[in-house]
Amino acid sequence: MRLDINLASQPYEDSREFWLRWGTALVTAVVLTLALLAFTVMGWFAARRDHAMISTYRAEIAQRDRTRQQAQDFLNRPENRTTRDQSQFLNELIERKTLSWTHVLEDLEKVMPTRVHLVSIRPELDEDNQLKLKMVVGGDSRDRALELARRMEESRRFTQTYIETEHSAQGSGDTIQFDINGVYVPDTDHEAEAKKAEPKKKETSKRSKP
Repeated sequence: MRLDINLASQPYEDSREFWLRWGTALVTAVVLTLALLAFTVMGWFAARRDHAMISTYRAEIAQRDRTRQQAQDFLNRPENRTTRDQSQFLNELIERKTLSWTHVLEDLEKVMPTRVHLVSIRPELDEDNQLKLKMVVGGDSRDRALELARRMEESRRFTQTYIETEHSAQGSGDTIQFDINGVYVPDTDHEAEAKKAEPKKKETSKRSKP
């Protein structure tokens, strides 16, 4: 009878296979740990950068809010309320397209005599909330300025037209300039027709596309 007896004090172990398995796992764990650490550090720096940007934007917004509030307080003063209300009214007219500067200039061109031209124009509201135009025109004779005022008064687009002042022109080709005031009456029918025509134009442009 044959007996197999292990006389070693410790059983045989394959150390190479042990270190190969556990070493690979350890290296993998270390690599993952370093990757997570790097990702965390990068996220921390990105968070600091974003926080600094947010703080900058908040400071800019606060500064703009202060500036807007100061402007609002300035306009709310009793001496400035009339200007504020007029500006708001004019802005509303422009937003509603009730007032078209293109039409205003076209209507002025229709009544402008020869050798008379518009130097400047400034809108404001009168006591009745009518759109008043304060204009400076240049020319070579007072008769032509009177003709302009007469044509404006006869036109359906202008009323209450008068020459406020006249003065000699300096540093320009005009010999004399006039301050002419008048109330402008917008052509609401023309605006309504233009609004009705807009959908038709859009529909025609869509059909014309290949």
